[in-house]
Amino acid sequence: MTEQYAKVNGVKLCYEIHGEGEPLFLIHGFGVKKETWMAQVPVLSKHFKVITLDNRGAGKSERPDAEYTMEIFADDINALMEHLGIEKANIAGWSLGGMIVQNFVLKYPERVNKLILINTNYGFPDEGGPTVYKNMRLSELEMKKVDPAKAFWDSTRSSFYMKFRKEMEANPSKKWYDLWSAEDLIEMSKIDPPTEKDINLQAEALKTHDTFDRLSTIKCPTLLLTASNDKLTPKISMEGIHEKIPNSTLVVIDKAGHESPKERAPEVNQKIIDFLKK
Repeated sequence: MTEQYAKVNGVKLCYEIHGEGEPLFLIHGFGVKKETWMAQVPVLSKHFKVITLDNRGAGKSERPDAEYTMEIFADDINALMEHLGIEKANIAGWSLGGMIVQNFVLKYPERVNKLILINTNYGFPDEGGPTVYKNMRLSELEMKKVDPAKAFWDSTRSSFYMKFRKEMEANPSKKWYDLWSAEDLIEMSKIDPPTEKDINLQAEALKTHDTFDRLSTIKCPTLLLTASNDKLTPKISMEGIHEKIPNSTLVVIDKAGHESPKERAPEVNQKIIDFLKK
C-alpha cells in the first residue's frame, strides 16, 4: 500500500499498511524513519497486517516545533489506532521505538495484545545517555551533508557487528536475504533526513523515559529481542526488563549489534512470527 496520512493528536502522521490479518504496529527508533523496517515488512506482511509509521519529527510526518515526550509519542499511536478503527493490536518497538512502546502499553494496556521490544532500555540513570545519543546523531547529520556514504559507514561502527560490517564493506551492493543492501541504506538515508531540530527534540523526549518501576505491571505476553554485541543498548538493559516484566521471554540474537533486525533478519523475523502465532 502507498503512503497515507492521518491528522491525529494535533499532528499529521505518515503511515503505510502492508498485508492482511491481525494488526502489527512497528515503531522505529531515534533519528530514523519507518523504512528502517525494510527487512521486516516484506516477510511479516505475509502473516499480519503490518502498520509502519513515521513518528512525529521523522520521515514524512509533521515536525512540530514543540516539546516531545514519551507520553506524546504514545498518544500519537493511540490516536492513529483510533483513526484506523483498530481496538487492539500487537506492537513492536526498536530502540527509541521500544521506549515509546513501553510507555504506550503502560498507558493503554487494553490496546495491546502482544508486545515486542527490540534492543531498547527502561531509562537512563542521568542525562548523559540522551546526550550521547544526540551528539552521535548530530555528528552523523553534519557528515551526511558532506558525504552521505562516509556518514553511513562511520555509523556502522557502533550499530553493526564487526564481522558483518566488514562483509558489507567488501560488497556494498550485496542484497542481504534478498531484502536490503548497504547501498540501499545509504540511499535511504538521503531521503527525508532528520534536521538538527528533530534530533534535539527527540533527545529531549529520551529524558522523559523511565519505566523501570512500572514494568512489573505489564501483563501481556512480551518478547524481548536483544543482540549479543549491541553497543548502543547493551544486553544487560534487556535483561533488566526481562526481570521486571512477568510474562516475558528473552531471546539473544547472537553475533549481532544494534541493527540485528537487518543483520539477522531471517532469525528475527521468525522469532516474531512464532511468538505472535503461538
